[in-house]
Amino acid sequence: MKSQILLTFLLLLSAILSVQGQIEKKKSTGNDETSRVFWLQEMDRMLRPVLRSLAHDSLRINMPQITSAQVDNKEHRIKVQYVEVLGRVLSGIAPWLSLDGGSEAERKLREQYRTWTVLALKNALDSNARDFMRFDLGGQQLVDASFITLGFMRSPWLWENIDDQTRKNLIASIKITRQFRPAYSNWLLFSAMNEAFLAKYSEDWDVMRVDYALQQLEQWYVGDGMYMDGPYYAFDYYNSYVIHPFLAGIMDMIQLKTKHYDSMFAKIRLRNERYAIIQERLINADGSFPPTGRSVIYRAAAFHHLADMAFKKRLPKELSNGQVRGALSAVLKKTTQNPNTYQNGWLTLGVYGSQPGLADSYNNQGSPYLCSVIFLPLGLPDEDPFWKSEVTDWSAKRIWSGQDWSRDSSKAIH
Repeated sequence: MKSQILLTFLLLLSAILSVQGQIEKKKSTGNDETSRVFWLQEMDRMLRPVLRSLAHDSLRINMPQITSAQVDNKEHRIKVQYVEVLGRVLSGIAPWLSLDGGSEAERKLREQYRTWTVLALKNALDSNARDFMRFDLGGQQLVDASFITLGFMRSPWLWENIDDQTRKNLIASIKITRQFRPAYSNWLLFSAMNEAFLAKYSEDWDVMRVDYALQQLEQWYVGDGMYMDGPYYAFDYYNSYVIHPFLAGIMDMIQLKTKHYDSMFAKIRLRNERYAIIQERLINADGSFPPTGRSVIYRAAAFHHLADMAFKKRLPKELSNGQVRGALSAVLKKTTQNPNTYQNGWLTLGVYGSQPGLADSYNNQGSPYLCSVIFLPLGLPDEDPFWKSEVTDWSAKRIWSGQDWSRDSSKAIH
């Protein structure tokens, strides 16, 4: 009898130790949904089909030609989707490409993506390649070119590692888009970003395009960290998709060229901080967020600005690294966990799975890849406080679990 009890005890102890071992193994590998490993896995899953195909000069062969059911010009939207997907992917992955170090697995993965990205850019800009991309097809090319330049502004490594001919081709392609008149909206920032790129990499830049965008956005500021997108305010995510990240990126370059905008830039920094606080409050306890306004199929790009602020280490004192990492991880998980997020490896049009009814008339297969900007914090080293800090509950998770928390209040930033 005693031997049976002892045997039962030993089996139970063995089972407990086995479970604990599995837990510890999971902890040691960082394989949880807030870890760098999880973020890298999702990045690889999302971006591999794009950059691998373009590196092998087969993007036009492999990429589906999907448009919104409400498409305004199907043929044109398909033609421009290739520059669109390249720009959106580059704008998100660029900081990580510039980084060194990390685990052996991460270094190996980065080397693969570096190789693919250099070849992808060469093919995209080489008129003899199957995947050659024209930049003169229409106004949308102005938009998409600016996301390419945004990627280069975020990653000096890109410019340093493409060959001279690809550099010349890129500068010429960006200048081609000057022929398109930007819409009287956030589009002014697309022109300005392209000129900021030229200011950095060619010195031949148009000061007036930058000045016009900065001065007009200043007129469109409505308070509490938010801007109108043109003459009218819209409750959507364009303050995050474009306005705040682009203003910050343009500011970072232009402040090196002139002191003329110093007082404006000081206000932009304060507005950046306030809107980051608002963004964190918009993330629900489960990582979902209000699916309001146009372009919601950009998924996690709704938090482009918050990710950019984390990457640039400019989070306001109200937001801790662990809090923001927890919130952004929840968004990343929520927007990719639906089994219909991908079809044959490519992102579908939707927020939570395939939801084509949410797409706008201008959306195509390249459009949802703006969500790659969620990966900007991967541009921080693995020993950075963003990754090393203990993950804590973000505002919504604290409040809706009954925890006490600090109240939010608007800020008068003029």
